[in-house]
Amino acid sequence: HGKPEHRASAAQRLGAQETLGISTLDPGHRPPTMPPGRHVSIKIRPKHTVLRFVVKFFPPDHTQLLEELTRYLFALQVKHDLACGRLACNDSSAALLVSHIIQSEIGDFEESQSRQHLLNNSYIPDQVALIDRIMEFHSKNVGQTPAESDYQLLEVARRLELYGVRLHPAKDREGSKLSLAVAHTGVLVFQGHTKINAFNWSKVRKLSFKRKRFLIKLRPDLNSSYQDTLEFLMGSRDCCKVFWKICVEYHAFFRLFEEPKPKPKPVLFTRGSSFRFSGRTQKQVIDYVKDSEFKKIPFESARTGNLPRFPTDKAYFIAKELLTTERTYLKDLEVVTVSFQNLVGKDDAAPDSLKSTIFSNFDPLYKFHSGFLREVEQRLALWEGRSNAHIKGDYQRIGDVMLKNLQGLKPLTAHLQKHSEALVELEKACRGSRRLEVLVRDFELQKVCYIPLNVFILRPLHRLLHYKQILERLCKHYPPTHVDFRDCRAALADVSEVVAQLHGSMIKMENFQKLLELKKDLIGIDSLVTPGREFIRLGCLSKLSGKGLQQRMFFLVMSAMHLRSCLHVFTNLATMKYCATIYLIRFYSRIRLPTLSPCVCGINRFLNFPESTTEDSCAEAESEDDLMASRTSLERQAPHRGNTTVHVCWHRNTSVSMVDFSIAVENQLSGNLLRKFKNSNGWQKLWVVFTNFSLFFYKTHQDDYPLASLPLLGYSVTIPTESENIHKDYVFKLHFKSHVYYFRSESEYTFERWMEVIRSATVSASSTRILSRKEPHPY
Repeated sequence: HGKPEHRASAAQRLGAQETLGISTLDPGHRPPTMPPGRHVSIKIRPKHTVLRFVVKFFPPDHTQLLEELTRYLFALQVKHDLACGRLACNDSSAALLVSHIIQSEIGDFEESQSRQHLLNNSYIPDQVALIDRIMEFHSKNVGQTPAESDYQLLEVARRLELYGVRLHPAKDREGSKLSLAVAHTGVLVFQGHTKINAFNWSKVRKLSFKRKRFLIKLRPDLNSSYQDTLEFLMGSRDCCKVFWKICVEYHAFFRLFEEPKPKPKPVLFTRGSSFRFSGRTQKQVIDYVKDSEFKKIPFESARTGNLPRFPTDKAYFIAKELLTTERTYLKDLEVVTVSFQNLVGKDDAAPDSLKSTIFSNFDPLYKFHSGFLREVEQRLALWEGRSNAHIKGDYQRIGDVMLKNLQGLKPLTAHLQKHSEALVELEKACRGSRRLEVLVRDFELQKVCYIPLNVFILRPLHRLLHYKQILERLCKHYPPTHVDFRDCRAALADVSEVVAQLHGSMIKMENFQKLLELKKDLIGIDSLVTPGREFIRLGCLSKLSGKGLQQRMFFLVMSAMHLRSCLHVFTNLATMKYCATIYLIRFYSRIRLPTLSPCVCGINRFLNFPESTTEDSCAEAESEDDLMASRTSLERQAPHRGNTTVHVCWHRNTSVSMVDFSIAVENQLSGNLLRKFKNSNGWQKLWVVFTNFSLFFYKTHQDDYPLASLPLLGYSVTIPTESENIHKDYVFKLHFKSHVYYFRSESEYTFERWMEVIRSATVSASSTRILSRKEPHPY
């Protein structure tokens, strides 16, 4: 695969020794010592025969390819198929595929370099006409490593109709020219490059051939107009037999659990072919990789030259946290600037004042942070030595990039100050228009809106806190003499100034947002959001009555007219144990339920979920395995928006205060983690976002919405014990009752950060009970 000058790089990447490039036919040379492992003997026929190693079975999902080396080999195959015209696709897909190929070969986009490379190297037929389109896609791949480029190349390729397809010319009974192919799903029929029919393995009863005729016998189907047996004419008997063998192998590899056993040879006469598939099936390969403790092949990309070792400085990982969280932040801005704007922009239900208030403030921020993210990606690529290595300079710092951009953010402070105004404007518009209220509610049920819409609107205010934390960690890490210290300190002063200006508005809007979210979970309490009312705590309590302990949800809010008494009790609630809390709830439970101040005691019939009175039913009503994260695939979708804080507190028997919510706003994190279930051996690489007391799982950071989530309230986070046989570094364990998950991070710093933010969500949750009225006064 590739030109001669690229072969050395490929060989290095495969971990081969340099002597393997010397022909053993030359006198005076011996073959190098082969590493231990499985040997395959190959006997060459004519000495000028050229051997090509190609992919035989194309899995439907490239995430099943666990090794970077394996993904690289598949990427080479896709690159070859694309170049020879076998992987036909539209211009847009072709340009996107090539953009990932050149990203892996030359690194980040630089216009003149990218154009010259495309003029000197051909990756697709008629490439010249698509150069501008390829360069446009290439410019969006900034920061992508060669391994990530391989992954993205396979992600695009696997969705193409001709991915992994090898066409075999044939004709139907009427003599029309067709092509037959086989895939993991079954036998395919093409006319040109268009698939016109597919026969799934479950529908195929038998495949056979007679001379030049290839026969497909189908299982009886009363709803189908097809005949029981379909017949295709191929070029020769040999063509028929070759295609039949390929079908047998594909069926065995993808459908059987284990390698089929050969039939015993007949004593006298033979009838039919004795050909059988030999080798591991797909299931056996997956099980082997999971179960065996084999040593991974050392594999390092050589396409970007001889790199320095991977950075180990703590400052690098702090800068990388800036990168990963900025990627998530930009995606969150897109929820408002793209998804929500597309929804309400064309609908008359949203008043123009609302559209103007929201979008005129978000659009400039989105444009600014898009540029900021590009600069951070470029700096990290230089820091890692994987992009534009010919440029000289000290790029192992991030303070200068942050200082420049935070100074550029200052003129946008006016837009940030109006985000509270946007939140009030949206609530006012929803109260005035039932149609808009339904529109917003439907939008929150979409996959892209993975947390309440109001939280997205406040995201720009929260992001300032994250910048402040990152800069504080950098200033604490650097000695005053470090080249990056002065810029980091100046950037910290700038962002601290903006945070101080917006602090009062931020606290007010967080309380307002929490009351709005609470209002959606309660029925019949329309006056909950009123001026002067403050949210204090919500949670699940067990009330002791004549029938025993019964689970109830309670909501504690404070009104201005009851300020003194509520503050007194709230202090006790936060600092003392259950007795003070019990006294408060028991005292106000005597008030008639419609009297909502200063405390709202919402019993089950006021909640938007069914009543449950036993501990087992409420604790196990939701299961991460069934609802939030499938053990087999992230493709299984969970009921969306079923994990609001109120619902989770109910099912986990926990409570959360406004202080906890404020802490959660500051503790947000994104990045790649390896996940492993309790009873599995393999690790799955995921892009993970921690926010709103939950982990949200994506395949990559470029995905528009999460495929699964895990609410963490009630969970415990610990380090695995020796008896759990994890034997990996930087692993933490999440567990709640019988639910156990293991997560592995890339470094000590990221491990500590994940532990820190998750503890902020898990330690604060608490369970409380209410004493019966017969028990004495706690004081």
